[in-house]
Amino acid sequence: MDYHESITIEPGKRSGKPCIRGMRITVYDILEYLAGGMTEAEVLEDFSELTSEDIKACLAFAADREKKLFVASL
Repeated sequence: MDYHESITIEPGKRSGKPCIRGMRITVYDILEYLAGGMTEAEVLEDFSELTSEDIKACLAFAADREKKLFVASL
């Protein structure tokens, strides 16, 4: 999934954290809700401005960042 249209980073908004479509809802917020046990349906019910595609974009963004991480061995 190409999340680049859905995830935005603006220096003056939420301290430059990745947000969903320019809103003040961060990728971290959504991931934290999902990790805490909320279902996608519950997140969408609490945030009516979000779509299922927004949640998928958050997951794709997180997966892409994880893929880019590496641990330097000593």
